[in-house]
Amino acid sequence: MEVTVEQFKRCDLVRVTGRIDSATAPQLATVFEAIQEEGRFRIVFDMADVEFISSAGLRVLISTQKTCKRWNRGELILAGVPQKIYDVLDLAGFVPLFRLFDKDVEAVGSF
Repeated sequence: MEVTVEQFKRCDLVRVTGRIDSATAPQLATVFEAIQEEGRFRIVFDMADVEFISSAGLRVLISTQKTCKRWNRGELILAGVPQKIYDVLDLAGFVPLFRLFDKDVEAVGSF
């Protein structure tokens, strides 16, 4: 799994390539926590190149969303979610918990 982070004026864009499973989810959690420790709670997560997400990855998403939304500080937005990942989010009942955008540009512009 490869993670890249771009910092913009209004939000941070996190891009992941590869699989998010029990071995790589802690690395992703560390990236999100580092952003939040800087006091930045508006995050766009570009999932266009994510091939697989396990329950450990879903826990990271929920935990990050919870921290971002606490005291109305911001939120985690998902962008470019592939259909198979969307199906997993839908099956887990997570779709209503996130705003979803087709492209990362639209998601960044929504802040």
